[in-house]
Amino acid sequence: MSDQTVVVAADTHHVVVSADYFQSYSVVGLLAVVGVLFVAVAFGAGRLLRPVVPTPEKLMTYECGVDPVGEGWAHTQVRYYVYAFLYVIFAIDSIFLFPWATVFADPGYGATTLVEMFVFLGFLAVGLLYAYKKGVLAWT
Repeated sequence: MSDQTVVVAADTHHVVVSADYFQSYSVVGLLAVVGVLFVAVAFGAGRLLRPVVPTPEKLMTYECGVDPVGEGWAHTQVRYYVYAFLYVIFAIDSIFLFPWATVFADPGYGATTLVEMFVFLGFLAVGLLYAYKKGVLAWT
């Protein structure tokens, strides 16, 4: 055997693993360590360089420019959450459309991926139709 291979004994079988296999993981590990160090140094520099002047106004709870008075509970319109959910649904839809377009171009996958995407878009259309019928999309 060459010195580029490592033999690992697993039960009664011998598994031969190339040294390049471990080298690729070491590169990923090194990159992760460098990334963590970069973030740690940035946060440390920010902590050392920022001015610290605590005043009563800075220590007060901030809520969208409104002074916090009364209870902590407030009524919120549900329609804002519905719009956020609809946005997430269509964002996920676009995330699925890009890989689908690349697979659709491969030979032999055209009809299958086309049917799968129409099923997926059908589910989204049913959800959008349901929201429309419930009057969720009408801004009042």
